Amino acid sequence: MEIQYFILAAILLSLVLVQLNQRYASPALAIADRWLRWLVFAFGAAEFCRNLELVDRPYWVLVATFFLLWFLGETLYNWLAISALSVSPLPLFPRYAINSSGEEWPVQPRLLKVREWLRAQGFRQTQALKAEVGGGLYLRVSVYQDAAATLRVQITFLPQGNGTIGLCYTLTSLTAGGARYVTDNLIVPFAGFYPENWFVERRPWNRSLPRLLVRHRARLAAAKATSVSFPSEPLADLNASQGELDRLNTELGFLHPHPEREDFGKITHEGRYRVWKEIWMLNYLGRAQRYE
Repeated sequence: MEIQYFILAAILLSLVLVQLNQRYASPALAIADRWLRWLVFAFGAAEFCRNLELVDRPYWVLVATFFLLWFLGETLYNWLAISALSVSPLPLFPRYAINSSGEEWPVQPRLLKVREWLRAQGFRQTQALKAEVGGGLYLRVSVYQDAAATLRVQITFLPQGNGTIGLCYTLTSLTAGGARYVTDNLIVPFAGFYPENWFVERRPWNRSLPRLLVRHRARLAAAKATSVSFPSEPLADLNASQGELDRLNTELGFLHPHPEREDFGKITHEGRYRVWKEIWMLNYLGRAQRYE
């Protein structure tokens, strides 16, 4: 009976987390809910089998078995999703264009507070961009930079399936030595390769732009790097970076060469494994692959 109460409480808590996440689009809430659903499945299925006497095995053996079955089922689902993405026409490194629709910043109180904070810190908006990711769905980006144009803050709006808008930040600086320092909190898997002169740190758990900014500046200070002004506008810089990432990941075997993509898909088997591993790390641990 105690196990049944535990399962019922976990189900109710999961429902609460879902409702909260529809409002806040929080990775922490999403991770907690995924673990709860996994545990509910394992303990619930084991309890069901024990009550109906379907399997003559110890209870904890049943829990472990169904725990593993969830892992295998979700692995299969993720692998099929990655394979579908690989053969789909959706671009892995989409091209950006100027967003002139006037919809670059959603009118929501929690999002407007971020914009006001940026203005208060002396950042000004330089460009509003968008990239089509397929099916008429656009990835919207708003780019801010400081007065000296040595630090850019890219605000990316991620539409969620429930209508909530997720907010991610990417902070970028160029140095006199030709390095690019990037600090972000993106919650989508990348799993590919970055150029050698890129120093990327991903912190999905950090949802605070002020804390992310402090971390970015601390990285520059630790490296004793001198920031320089960006030589081009955000649109040109982003599209050049997308092209460079596509070229590099093709050369290093993460992506198939362009002539082979129609037959074999965009992502190689090694690349699919890397994406699968990072999906698991992000979904259940909130950690991205280390790139430094």
